[in-house]
Amino acid sequence: MQFDLKATDTSTQARAATIITDHGKIETPIFMPVGTVGTVKGVHQRELEQDINPDIILGNTYHLYLRPQTSILEKAGGLHKFMNWDRNILTDSGGYQVYSLSANRKIKEEGVKFKSHIDGSYHTFTPENVMEIQRTIGADIIMAFDECTPYPCDYQYAKRSMHMTHRWLDRCITHLKKTPLKYNYSQTFFPIVQGSTYKDLRKQSAEYITSVGAEGNAIGGLSVGEPAEEMYEMTAVVTEVLPKDKPRYLMGVGTPINLLENISLGIDMFDCVMPTRNGRNGMLFTAQGSINIKNKKWADDFSEIDSMNITWVDTAYSKAYLRHLFTVNEMLGRQIATIHNLGFYLWLVREARKHILAGDFGVWKNKMVKQMDNKL
Repeated sequence: MQFDLKATDTSTQARAATIITDHGKIETPIFMPVGTVGTVKGVHQRELEQDINPDIILGNTYHLYLRPQTSILEKAGGLHKFMNWDRNILTDSGGYQVYSLSANRKIKEEGVKFKSHIDGSYHTFTPENVMEIQRTIGADIIMAFDECTPYPCDYQYAKRSMHMTHRWLDRCITHLKKTPLKYNYSQTFFPIVQGSTYKDLRKQSAEYITSVGAEGNAIGGLSVGEPAEEMYEMTAVVTEVLPKDKPRYLMGVGTPINLLENISLGIDMFDCVMPTRNGRNGMLFTAQGSINIKNKKWADDFSEIDSMNITWVDTAYSKAYLRHLFTVNEMLGRQIATIHNLGFYLWLVREARKHILAGDFGVWKNKMVKQMDNKL
């Protein structure tokens, strides 16, 4: 993987860069649509490629391991071929999903024993087998197996958990060296900074993660219920330590406002289920604020969904029609909202990049944050 820093904003820490992998170029800051089980829910690959046009999407190790299972993915020639996607893919390690199963998992030094949410069968994830699973899935960027701490979390637990994440990281790296690539392209490994909402732990973790000298670094364990201000504080502590000449990925974040605030703190990569999940529940994000399309006020509003016309759906349908689709629980409504939201998220990070390159990101960001806070 190649990382080329193009510009850093003068009034903030925001950066514009280019990442090159064997599956092509990623221009940062970038938002990665979440394709948990090998699909961005409700979106055809053709729409994804042509209308939303992300440089990279996300797949999920835990879900793909359970279904369709790695044996099928290997026979297909990896996830890219299986889902017919020839751009970049990043897989998270399953640490967060296992964390979400709180009642159905046991964490030990060896790894995590968990109960499948599908059929109740028992499985174990260890740093070693998660590296093997990710080799088989074949994403371009693969993540370390970490423990994600809950929020709130007491200091001693957060500290123990962070040290275990670091020990697991060493095991990931050792095992990855012994585990050959499965397909004819390379993979890049990112370790993950933990430490809950404690500044000293975050700093310590960022220093440890930096010391392993990986090609890129991630920040995990945020966006799990902590106030936004605490998230920004932790991001600032960590980005101060992480090397400037490598990409920084903030996992699982966030709202459009969260994206801009974290870009201004020096983050390059994001993923979040918000545009897709909230879209399926009738929430639309726009540059002017958010819309709950289920509200009665839109019932006779025949204006287009979004006059900015970022994706084709924005001007193809009216707000009244989209509200009607949600009212009658028609799947097309959820698809339209998903395409609109993803298109908007990608527009937002690309617009941010333009302003970083132009040198006026700070001013533009403050204006956008105010606007996007409106409830329409």
